Amino acid sequence: MPTTRGQKRDADMEAALKTFFSSPRFAVAGASSDPSKFGHRVFAWYLQHSLPATPINPRSSTISVLNRDHTTVPSPTALSDPDASSYSLSIITPPAVTKQLLKEAKEAGVPAVWLQPGSFNDDVLVYAQANFKAAIAGDGGRGGEGWCVLVDGEAGLKAAGREWSRL
Repeated sequence: MPTTRGQKRDADMEAALKTFFSSPRFAVAGASSDPSKFGHRVFAWYLQHSLPATPINPRSSTISVLNRDHTTVPSPTALSDPDASSYSLSIITPPAVTKQLLKEAKEAGVPAVWLQPGSFNDDVLVYAQANFKAAIAGDGGRGGEGWCVLVDGEAGLKAAGREWSRL
């Protein structure tokens, strides 16, 4: 399984990025209406790249991003149209929350996850690496904080050969 802990842009990372961005849809756990939060910024990134994305937020039925309301789902197990196996999941939650989200994502059949900086600890990372076809997280990427879709996402789209347009 491709993982990225301690890796730079090598063949394993290319494979993980390709797997992640080959999904037809994306979900963002920790998506928020608050523009100061990374969950807001990451969800907006998907929308700005014309990628189909669903926000996951158990505390709100909608979030407002890019001047539009978006209906949320409460958890990865609620991804149902299409089913969760069609989604890659970006996670922007504290490590204690992330572990439970990963268990739900595994149960739902999500194939690939991207753990944003600050969303995981060693235990969470080991779980993600053992349970998903691709788990992007850890040291590396172009930014100083580790692999982040805001910094490394466009390179991932390119690695996957994914067509996109920036809004």
